Amino acid sequence: MPGLIAAPPERVFQYFTDRKLFATWWGPEGMSSTAHVLDVRVGGAWRTTMHSRDGKNMTVGGTYRAVEAPRRLVFTWAWEDDKGVRGSETEVTITFAAAPGGTKLTIVQKEFETAESRDQHGRGWNSTLDKLNRIVRA
Repeated sequence: MPGLIAAPPERVFQYFTDRKLFATWWGPEGMSSTAHVLDVRVGGAWRTTMHSRDGKNMTVGGTYRAVEAPRRLVFTWAWEDDKGVRGSETEVTITFAAAPGGTKLTIVQKEFETAESRDQHGRGWNSTLDKLNRIVRA
């Protein structure tokens, strides 16, 4: 899922790796987020909770597998239930490439259990990246 973000790769990479910046845009439209942990190093953990307007919370996290500033991030992704038990895990690879007008951002998330889960994540990423693009332009 490629997209153009209106900022240079170094700046866009910061929005994925700086806790304060991350919390300003993470999550689909209508959601806010709390970045609990962003230990951006190979083997480091990340964890965030997204908050919906109707009071629903969704927590997701994982472990960084590759950190190559400002070109690439690879991390695991698993949702947590209300008791903190992790569900099935996927892997996310994000590449940041300089392009006319900003950064070509490519996100590949793989090994979903169902096509429905894959499609829901695709819609979530698109909405989330729309928010990121608006924020970096502000």
